[in-house]
Amino acid sequence: MTNVHAVVSRLGPVESAILAELTAGAPPFAVHRRAALSSTLRYLEGGGGSPVVLLHGRGNAATTWFPLLPELARRHRVVAVDLPGFGHASSPPFEGGGFEEGLRFFADPVEELLLELDLGGAALVGHSLGGLVAAEIALRKRARPRKLVLIGAMGVGPVMTAWSRAYFRAPPERLMRVLGPALFRRLRPPRPTPLGERLAALHGEFYAVPDGRVAPVAAFNALFPALGAVPHRLPRLGEIDAETLVLWGERDDVFPAPIGIAAAAAIPRATLHMVSLGHAPHLEDPALVLPALTAFLSAGAAPSL
Repeated sequence: MTNVHAVVSRLGPVESAILAELTAGAPPFAVHRRAALSSTLRYLEGGGGSPVVLLHGRGNAATTWFPLLPELARRHRVVAVDLPGFGHASSPPFEGGGFEEGLRFFADPVEELLLELDLGGAALVGHSLGGLVAAEIALRKRARPRKLVLIGAMGVGPVMTAWSRAYFRAPPERLMRVLGPALFRRLRPPRPTPLGERLAALHGEFYAVPDGRVAPVAAFNALFPALGAVPHRLPRLGEIDAETLVLWGERDDVFPAPIGIAAAAAIPRATLHMVSLGHAPHLEDPALVLPALTAFLSAGAAPSL
């Protein structure tokens, strides 16, 4: 049985307002849904030019990228995807298993979607869990991404901080229900800016779901044990043949900066870009990150029509 909440989920007021702005923007974004294997994935699409696919982190959705979407869409055809079971994507139940099974749960439908939409050669941009999915798709070589951007990517090194293990194992969806929005904000305080407040409100909507996202949370938990060694793809990163930008926060409190440095050293055609930010630098300070991101994605790309 699929995750019923994900199938019939309704937009919250914060996400509704963001989507209204995106659909009325210049260029406008459209909302699509498409079956991919045993999941139905929602994705946002806008702009024109060389394609770029955005994959969000754990518990978030395609709309999390809203601070970057208008600027990216001025140069590229941008497709932002809800990972299976998160956002407004459905998923099958997670049948259990370890790292490989958890990774297939997220990567298989996304890879299938890219191939069905003729986006196998698109640039892939992934944050955290989305970074691991992007790297895995590049490693499989069914799709051949033109470029790869890994932002605070999960699963590319053997370390995850003890604090983040405890936080994600709680998990955030349960913490939101138990603590309520006010106390949850004290646990993960937003940046004291209008954008920080809006992102915190959006993430709060994603976490405050009635069913707690049972299947994707179980699959995510399979990607790292509560204790002990963290499974990772570091020994295989040398197989990635796409030109890669490794974008990392020097103050990343989930996957410490040395993970990004080692990943960049392991990928043959990688460039490392460190910024004085945390785990989600593209959302913490989009104006700081966008120049490096757009320059990398646009270099060598076909011009927009």
